[in-house]
Amino acid sequence: MNVEIVDFAETMIAVLEHRGPHTKVMESVRNFIGWRKQSGLSPIASSRTFGIAYDDPANTPEEEFRFDVCGEIDRPVPANPQSVITKRIPSGRCAVVRHIGSTDRISDSVYYLFREWLPKSGEELRDFPLFFHYIKRVPETPEHEQVTDVYLPLV
Repeated sequence: MNVEIVDFAETMIAVLEHRGPHTKVMESVRNFIGWRKQSGLSPIASSRTFGIAYDDPANTPEEEFRFDVCGEIDRPVPANPQSVITKRIPSGRCAVVRHIGSTDRISDSVYYLFREWLPKSGEELRDFPLFFHYIKRVPETPEHEQVTDVYLPLV
Protein backbone atom coordinates (compact mmCIF):
# COMPACT_ATOMS: atom_id res chain seq x y z
CA MET A 1 0.00 0.00 0.00
CA ASN A 2 1.16 3.50 -0.79
CA VAL A 3 1.09 5.69 2.34
CA GLU A 4 1.39 9.46 1.94
CA ILE A 5 1.85 12.10 4.62
CA VAL A 6 -0.47 15.06 4.04
CA ASP A 7 -1.46 18.25 5.85
CA PHE A 8 -5.20 18.03 6.41
CA ALA A 9 -6.99 21.40 6.72
CA GLU A 10 -9.48 21.90 9.54
CA THR A 11 -12.92 20.96 8.29
CA MET A 12 -16.28 21.84 9.84
CA ILE A 13 -18.63 18.87 9.66
CA ALA A 14 -22.24 18.00 10.34
CA VAL A 15 -22.30 14.82 12.43
CA LEU A 16 -24.81 12.12 13.24
CA GLU A 17 -23.28 10.22 16.16
CA HIS A 18 -23.87 6.49 15.81
CA ARG A 19 -23.74 4.62 19.11
CA GLY A 20 -24.42 0.90 19.30
CA PRO A 21 -23.88 -2.15 17.09
CA HIS A 22 -21.66 -1.56 14.07
CA THR A 23 -24.13 -3.65 12.07
CA LYS A 24 -26.58 -0.74 12.37
CA VAL A 25 -24.27 2.01 11.07
CA MET A 26 -26.06 1.97 7.70
CA GLU A 27 -29.30 2.93 9.47
CA SER A 28 -27.50 6.01 10.81
CA VAL A 29 -26.12 6.68 7.33
CA ARG A 30 -29.65 6.61 5.85
CA ASN A 31 -30.85 9.01 8.58
CA PHE A 32 -27.93 11.32 7.87
CA ILE A 33 -28.62 11.26 4.13
CA GLY A 34 -32.22 12.20 4.91
CA TRP A 35 -30.98 15.13 6.99
CA ARG A 36 -28.63 16.20 4.17
CA LYS A 37 -31.46 16.21 1.65
CA GLN A 38 -33.91 17.96 3.96
CA SER A 39 -31.55 20.64 5.32
CA GLY A 40 -29.56 21.39 2.18
CA LEU A 41 -26.59 22.28 4.44
CA SER A 42 -24.26 19.56 3.18
CA PRO A 43 -25.11 18.81 -0.44
CA ILE A 44 -23.77 15.41 -1.42
CA ALA A 45 -22.71 16.62 -4.87
CA SER A 46 -20.46 19.41 -3.55
CA SER A 47 -19.58 18.48 0.05
CA ARG A 48 -17.13 15.84 1.18
CA THR A 49 -18.44 12.87 3.16
CA PHE A 50 -16.51 11.50 6.14
CA GLY A 51 -16.72 8.85 8.81
CA ILE A 52 -14.89 9.04 12.14
CA ALA A 53 -14.03 5.69 13.69
CA TYR A 54 -13.65 5.90 17.45
CA ASP A 55 -13.63 2.14 17.99
CA ASP A 56 -12.67 -1.09 16.27
CA PRO A 57 -15.84 -3.16 15.84
CA ALA A 58 -13.76 -6.35 16.07
CA ASN A 59 -12.88 -5.73 19.71
CA THR A 60 -15.48 -3.29 21.06
CA PRO A 61 -18.66 -4.45 22.81
CA GLU A 62 -21.64 -3.69 20.53
CA GLU A 63 -23.30 -1.30 22.97
CA GLU A 64 -20.06 0.73 23.26
CA PHE A 65 -19.24 1.07 19.54
CA ARG A 66 -18.95 4.71 18.34
CA PHE A 67 -18.84 6.02 14.77
CA ASP A 68 -19.63 9.50 13.45
CA VAL A 69 -21.36 9.84 10.06
CA CYS A 70 -20.27 13.22 8.69
CA GLY A 71 -20.68 15.71 5.87
CA GLU A 72 -18.68 18.86 5.22
CA ILE A 73 -20.51 22.12 5.98
CA ASP A 74 -19.73 25.84 5.75
CA ARG A 75 -21.82 27.00 8.73
CA PRO A 76 -22.96 25.50 12.04
CA VAL A 77 -25.91 23.12 12.08
CA PRO A 78 -29.10 24.48 13.64
CA ALA A 79 -31.16 22.32 16.00
CA ASN A 80 -32.92 19.52 14.10
CA PRO A 81 -35.05 16.43 14.80
CA GLN A 82 -32.33 14.04 13.56
CA SER A 83 -29.90 15.22 16.29
CA VAL A 84 -27.23 16.19 13.75
CA ILE A 85 -24.61 18.40 15.41
CA THR A 86 -21.58 20.47 14.43
CA LYS A 87 -18.04 19.22 14.98
CA ARG A 88 -14.65 19.76 13.38
CA ILE A 89 -11.93 17.53 12.04
CA PRO A 90 -8.82 19.35 13.24
CA SER A 91 -5.99 20.38 10.98
CA GLY A 92 -2.73 18.51 11.09
CA ARG A 93 -0.47 15.92 9.60
CA CYS A 94 -2.01 12.61 8.61
CA ALA A 95 -0.87 9.39 7.02
CA VAL A 96 -3.32 8.53 4.26
CA VAL A 97 -3.84 5.39 2.26
CA ARG A 98 -6.35 4.88 -0.54
CA HIS A 99 -8.70 1.91 -0.17
CA ILE A 100 -10.27 0.63 -3.38
CA GLY A 101 -13.23 -1.71 -3.09
CA SER A 102 -15.93 -2.59 -0.63
CA THR A 103 -15.95 -0.87 2.74
CA ASP A 104 -16.61 -4.38 4.12
CA ARG A 105 -12.85 -4.89 3.62
CA ILE A 106 -11.67 -1.46 4.78
CA SER A 107 -10.25 -3.00 7.95
CA ASP A 108 -7.47 -4.41 5.71
CA SER A 109 -6.27 -0.85 5.04
CA VAL A 110 -6.80 0.27 8.65
CA TYR A 111 -4.91 -2.67 10.11
CA TYR A 112 -2.09 -2.15 7.60
CA LEU A 113 -1.63 1.43 8.81
CA PHE A 114 -1.65 0.47 12.49
CA ARG A 115 0.18 -2.87 12.38
CA GLU A 116 2.61 -2.54 9.49
CA TRP A 117 3.23 1.06 8.56
CA LEU A 118 3.09 2.92 11.91
CA PRO A 119 5.63 0.79 13.84
CA LYS A 120 8.18 1.16 11.01
CA SER A 121 7.47 4.82 10.24
CA GLY A 122 8.90 6.55 13.30
CA GLU A 123 5.68 8.58 13.47
CA GLU A 124 3.45 9.09 16.52
CA LEU A 125 -0.34 9.18 16.71
CA ARG A 126 -2.13 12.43 17.42
CA ASP A 127 -5.06 12.57 19.84
CA PHE A 128 -7.79 12.28 17.20
CA PRO A 129 -9.35 9.10 15.83
CA LEU A 130 -8.78 7.57 12.45
CA PHE A 131 -11.22 8.89 9.85
CA PHE A 132 -12.44 8.07 6.37
CA HIS A 133 -13.08 10.33 3.37
CA TYR A 134 -15.59 8.59 1.12
CA ILE A 135 -14.77 9.64 -2.43
CA LYS A 136 -16.78 7.23 -4.60
CA ARG A 137 -19.63 5.26 -3.01
CA VAL A 138 -22.53 3.05 -3.96
CA PRO A 139 -25.05 3.46 -5.52
CA GLU A 140 -23.21 5.77 -7.99
CA THR A 141 -20.18 3.45 -8.05
CA PRO A 142 -20.11 -0.36 -8.14
CA GLU A 143 -19.14 -1.76 -4.73
CA HIS A 144 -15.82 -3.22 -5.96
CA GLU A 145 -14.82 0.21 -7.40
CA GLN A 146 -15.56 2.32 -4.30
CA VAL A 147 -12.78 4.74 -3.30
CA THR A 148 -12.12 5.70 0.33
CA ASP A 149 -9.13 7.56 1.74
CA VAL A 150 -8.16 6.37 5.22
CA TYR A 151 -6.57 9.09 7.40
CA LEU A 152 -4.42 8.38 10.45
CA PRO A 153 -3.76 11.63 12.40
CA LEU A 154 -0.09 12.10 13.34
CA VAL A 155 1.83 14.41 15.69
